[in-house]
Amino acid sequence: MEIRKFQVSDIREIVMLFYETVHSVNKKDYTQEQIEAWASKEDKEQRLESWRSSMSTNITLVALIDGIIVGFSDMTHEGYLDRLFVHKDYQRQGIASSLVRALESEARRLGITQLYTHASITAKSFFEHHGFQLVESQCVERKGIPLVNFKMIKDLH
Repeated sequence: MEIRKFQVSDIREIVMLFYETVHSVNKKDYTQEQIEAWASKEDKEQRLESWRSSMSTNITLVALIDGIIVGFSDMTHEGYLDRLFVHKDYQRQGIASSLVRALESEARRLGITQLYTHASITAKSFFEHHGFQLVESQCVERKGIPLVNFKMIKDLH
């Protein structure tokens, strides 16, 4: 597996990976209505534009196996771990762990002392395993549909 910095040309593959992963992996924890609100096909063009912009600004890493993007993650310069997704066919192979370790290393290098994220129900135990502490559960709305997630933090001292 190779981990490298995001390139703008990655965006279509990343958005497709996100869509497919949410619709397959997250369906065990969210209803179909919630999945559609979170990752609908109708949002694809808007997501391509907004993610291209934010991922170009954020510290964004991409994991590849044999030239195929199998995961990605990004973090703001303030330590907000925004997105972490692994391809539905490459789950539980250490890809997310490698991405998080790489982002933590970069955060330390930049003098960021704390990471925080809003973890899905599906990802909560992963983040706990990696030393993130639960701050609070929260309910966010996407297209008027409530979705539960968890604000979590990790001190990097």
